[in-house]
Amino acid sequence: MLRTILTVSLVVAFAGAAQAQLAFQGVDQNLLSRLLQKYKSEPKTFEFGLIGDQQYGAEGERKFPALANSMNRARLEFVTHNGDFKNGSSVCSNAVFQNRLESFEAFEHPFILTPGDNDWTDCHRANNGAYDPLERLAMIRRMFYPNNFTLGKRKIEVVRQSDDPRFSLYRENAIWAVGNVVFASVHVIGSNNNWGRTPEQDIEYTARNLANLYWLRTAFAFARDGNFDGVFIVMQADMNWELPASAYDRLGFNDTIVVLSQEVQAFKKPVLLTQGDTHYLKIDKPLLGLRSNRRLENFTRVQNFSDLDAHWLKVRVEPNNPNLFVVEQAIVPENVFVHP
Repeated sequence: MLRTILTVSLVVAFAGAAQAQLAFQGVDQNLLSRLLQKYKSEPKTFEFGLIGDQQYGAEGERKFPALANSMNRARLEFVTHNGDFKNGSSVCSNAVFQNRLESFEAFEHPFILTPGDNDWTDCHRANNGAYDPLERLAMIRRMFYPNNFTLGKRKIEVVRQSDDPRFSLYRENAIWAVGNVVFASVHVIGSNNNWGRTPEQDIEYTARNLANLYWLRTAFAFARDGNFDGVFIVMQADMNWELPASAYDRLGFNDTIVVLSQEVQAFKKPVLLTQGDTHYLKIDKPLLGLRSNRRLENFTRVQNFSDLDAHWLKVRVEPNNPNLFVVEQAIVPENVFVHP
């Protein structure tokens, strides 16, 4: 009981410190000006693809080429991968990282990756090779985010949070825009967002949590000031939206949910968030207003096909559709499971 009370108190302290720092820092006006100069809202119909939690074990690795080929044949502006490029019981070696990097670079479309917990947070496990998670995170940043361009054969330039000297570590957090939509990748991961295991990991969580909150604020400020019609967010974690804020497995996500609720309610236009983590396709509306405790109708969460369901989602942006985002299943015939 004492440990639980101390745990809750520490997280509340972290959250309060993060919110206080955000209040004093605000959105970087120089960065906001760069974004507004670089991207203009130009309504058009286009499509992009979603994947995540793939290449899980031998079966997942065997199915991945057909999944990639299916996406490569489609006319897509880009592909987002919301993390976990290996399962939670396989090694976190440089060889595995290099294999995944090469498979992502082989995509025909621009490829945007946000890390997952299997990719670094859980690498301390014996069956993952007993790596230092912070060393693995540093390696991921060096290998997968060497510059301001995406992965894939056809690359696009994005704006990275690391361009701000205050957040130079966070190369994985990116903002870009296509048509009338602002896109943002935010490094929020499963395993309680890397909070609550060791003091070293808690320090990492606290700093990254602040960076993530700032990045969400920046994306929505850009969308509002640029008169964009929608915001799309990609992250890895299922943030246990349905649990009470006091639940242990929500503590690493509470700040993110609060900022999302504030920004979505203020934005008033459609917001689509894609996540992985809990391994089956679902589309729902889990975000509540902070005061009303009612569902925010302009927010939709979509969880990708995951694990051994090696398929993908196509999102079509329709400027004249009040929902803006239309999500379609893209079943890969070669990967359909044959039930006995």
